[in-house]
Amino acid sequence: MSHKIKLLALAGVIGLLSACAGQQEEYVIVDPEPISTEPVYTGKYK
Repeated sequence: MSHKIKLLALAGVIGLLSACAGQQEEYVIVDPEPISTEPVYTGKYK
């Protein structure tokens, strides 16, 4: 009887670990767009 309880407990622990191991969160990082662009020097009178 003791071997059956240990085997059942072991199967439960393995099932719990395998169920929790597959859950991985993915993070997506998006760079924000600039609010305004820097002015570019194009010449004296352009």
